[in-house]
Amino acid sequence: MDCKLCPVECGADRAKRAGRCGVTGLTIAKYGLHPYEEPPISHAKGAGAVFFGGCGLRCVFCQNYEVSRAMRGKAVTPKELSAIFTEIEDMGADCIDLVTPDHVSDLVAEALSYRKPKVPVVYNSGGYAKLDALERIAPYVDIWLPDLKFCDPALSLRYTRRADYFEYASRAVAFMAKTPIVSEDGAMQKGIIVRHLVLPGCGSDSMKVLDFLKTVLPEDAPLSLMRQYTPMGDIAGFPELQRRVTAREYNRVLGYAEMLGFSTIYAQEKESASEFFVPIWDF
Repeated sequence: MDCKLCPVECGADRAKRAGRCGVTGLTIAKYGLHPYEEPPISHAKGAGAVFFGGCGLRCVFCQNYEVSRAMRGKAVTPKELSAIFTEIEDMGADCIDLVTPDHVSDLVAEALSYRKPKVPVVYNSGGYAKLDALERIAPYVDIWLPDLKFCDPALSLRYTRRADYFEYASRAVAFMAKTPIVSEDGAMQKGIIVRHLVLPGCGSDSMKVLDFLKTVLPEDAPLSLMRQYTPMGDIAGFPELQRRVTAREYNRVLGYAEMLGFSTIYAQEKESASEFFVPIWDF
């Protein structure tokens, strides 16, 4: 069947060959307790993260480049993935954290249909997703954790080859934002946290992203404003990306978010821009 699961709609018959995402089916590069998500996600013992191989968006600056390009990963079936979710719960995870699932969301939904985890399920997405795919997995998702990377189509075209990123991601975030925020003892049980990564030289676009988010997010929805950009990935032809974000750049965007009145902002210190936080891949 020609794959049209994600907005790329590459048309690959993934029973026979990989799509633009780089995979035919489910692959995972790592799973286990992950302490570095936002506080309501990692909470006490850590998020039970499952890092899926492949990606339809393929940002040139991806910190998980080996995984997004399907250079790492172990093939699993949906039933095996379901068993992994149970294993992670038994480790004491505060949630099941699905990292980059958009290009395999149909298979992840199948895995979740065998047994719904007792802890919240987090859909940790690049934001580039189709509404029909999100609607199919939504019954299994408790918390949405999408990126909103760009507003300017010229930027998304340059860094992902997808000029339509905001067109799809804005609709995806608006859909996810309909989930009311529910928290218990500091741990989010339901709701949405949107992430935005501040990139070098892109502060004005970051402000446009924040303007949009202010129009669609619930008043009590947290914003995660990330300063962790580290020059990695396939950026040899992008001289503007070969440096970290300056304090002035980040603080300008942070100040704008505060001026807009976001109720909770998770900010990052400059130490977050480090290869230390890139996982060591198991497969």
